[in-house]
Amino acid sequence: MSFNTISMIGLGYIGLPTAAVFASRRVNVVGVDIDPRTVETINKGEIHIIEPELDMVVHAAVTEGYLRATTTPEPADAFLVAVPTPFHTDENGQNHKADLSYIEAAVRSIAPLLQPGNLVVLESTSPVGATDQMAAWLAEARPDLTFPQTHGEASDIRIAHCPERVLPGHVIRELVENDRVIGGMTPKCAEAACALYQIVVEGECVPTTARTAEMAKLTENSFRDVNIAFANELSIVCHELDINVWELISLANRHPRVNILSPGAGVGGHCIAVDPWFIVDACPEQARLIRTAREVNDAKPGWVLARVQDALHAVHTREPGKTRRDITVACLGIAFKPDIDDLRESPALGIARQVAELGCRVQVVEPNIEALPQALALPNVELASLEDALAQADVVCVLVKHKPFIQQTSAVRSKPSVIDAAGLLGFERRSGHDRRAH
Repeated sequence: MSFNTISMIGLGYIGLPTAAVFASRRVNVVGVDIDPRTVETINKGEIHIIEPELDMVVHAAVTEGYLRATTTPEPADAFLVAVPTPFHTDENGQNHKADLSYIEAAVRSIAPLLQPGNLVVLESTSPVGATDQMAAWLAEARPDLTFPQTHGEASDIRIAHCPERVLPGHVIRELVENDRVIGGMTPKCAEAACALYQIVVEGECVPTTARTAEMAKLTENSFRDVNIAFANELSIVCHELDINVWELISLANRHPRVNILSPGAGVGGHCIAVDPWFIVDACPEQARLIRTAREVNDAKPGWVLARVQDALHAVHTREPGKTRRDITVACLGIAFKPDIDDLRESPALGIARQVAELGCRVQVVEPNIEALPQALALPNVELASLEDALAQADVVCVLVKHKPFIQQTSAVRSKPSVIDAAGLLGFERRSGHDRRAH
C-alpha cells in the first residue's frame, strides 16, 4: 500500500510533530487546523508551540515543499486524526465522561473526501470504543462506501487506532524511536496502518485490535498516575510526620526493587490527568484503585494551596501591619511539567489562580511563555522574571522544576518562606541533619 499524501487533522502538540516527521521522510503532508494563525505560522516554516528540534524539522519540511497547512481538508491516501479528547463533569465535578465532539467534527470534515483504499487512523487518546464510533460516523456520512464494521476485510476504507506515546520535550526523537501499538478494526486495517507508520518508526509496530490499542494507552497513563499518586500521598504523610520526603524517597529508592517517583503540585497535561477517567467511566465499580489515584492527584493542588495559606498567615503574624494586598507571592512555574510551554490541565496554573484569589499580589515566573493565559488575567497578577520575583516576594511557591529555577536554587533557598511542591530544594546533608523544605 502506497502513501503519497498524508493528511494530518489537528496541528497541536502531537499533530504537528507527527506531520513534520512524515514530511521529513519526503512524504507529502497536508496539515489541517481550525486556527488560521496556526496555519499561517506553519506555512512560514515556523512553529506555534515549544518543542526541542521541532522548529528545524518543520522549517526544512516546509522549505522543501513536503509540508503545508490549511484550514480545509484535502484528498489524501491516509488521514490521521489528532484532536483533543477532554472530559465533561457534572455540576459537582464528578462523573467524568469523554468529549468526542472534536473527533466527530474532524471525521465529518474528511468524510466527503474519502475514496476506496483510504486509511483513517485515530491518534487521539480515546476511551475504549471511540474508534468504532469514528467508523460509525464515517459510515453515516458516506453510505456509498463500505467500512470494517459491516464489510470486514473487504471494506473500502481501512480504519485503525494508533495512540501516541511520547514525552513532551522529547517528541521528535520518541516519535521515531518508540514502539507503536497499531490497533486495526480488522487485521488488514492493522496491516495498512503498520505500513504507514513504518515509514517513520524505527521501533516495532505491534498490531492488535483497535479496542486493545485504545485500552493500552489508557493503561500506560493510568499506571503512571497510580505511581505518581503514591508519591504525592507520601509527600503529604511526610509533611505531617516532619520528614523530608525528598530524602526519604532517595533512601527508599536505594532498594533494588523500589523506584518511587517524585511528588509534585499535582498531575497535568492532556494524558495522565485525563485518560484514567475514561477507564473509570467505562467500569466504575471495578476501577477502584485507578479512581482513588485520580482523586489523590486531583487533591494535591488543594494541599499546596493550604501550605500557601499557612505561609500568608505566618507573614501576617510577623508583620501585623501588612494587609493581604501588601503581600507578594512568587509562583515559580505554571506549565504542567518542566521545560515546556504546555498549560493544559496544569495544576500549577490552577494553584496560581487560587493564590491570586486570596487577595495577595502574585508574580508568575514562567520562562516558557511570553504572556499570561486568560485564566490569570487578573489585576493582581503579573508575569515577572525570576530575579524580580525573588527580590519582591514574601512567599515563594515552587510549582514546576524548570531548568532556569534549578540554576538559581541557592537564590530560592535563601528566601525565608518557600513552599517547595516540586522538589527544587530537595534536602541538604549537614552534619547528619537535613534542612527541611516542605
